[in-house]
Amino acid sequence: QVQLVESGGGLVQPGGSLRLSCAASGSIGSFNIMGWYRQAPGKQRELVAAISSGGVTNYADSVKGRSTISRDNAKNTVYLQMNSLKPEDTAVYYCNVRSFITGAQNYWGQGTQVTVSS
Repeated sequence: QVQLVESGGGLVQPGGSLRLSCAASGSIGSFNIMGWYRQAPGKQRELVAAISSGGVTNYADSVKGRSTISRDNAKNTVYLQMNSLKPEDTAVYYCNVRSFITGAQNYWGQGTQVTVSS
């Protein structure tokens, strides 16, 4: 059973930075995609950034240039460094892992709140 444990959310002032971490336990296979999604109140969950086990990255236009996703394959951990945060970045951030050991399997973390406010 795969479990995802997130950390790093919190309250930050506009223009500030945060680093989110997500550690996956269990077998996720040598090829997988790890990423972060977010959901603001009244809005649909949306992709923030994703990174494959090979290091290929994908970012939402809204965070491109302000955020960096990275991973440590030995630790099955993904990181999201967010800079120049804006109030519109306020949301619950969810870690996601897509594993392909036996077909496509999707795993989600419990979510961590990020609030950008002065």
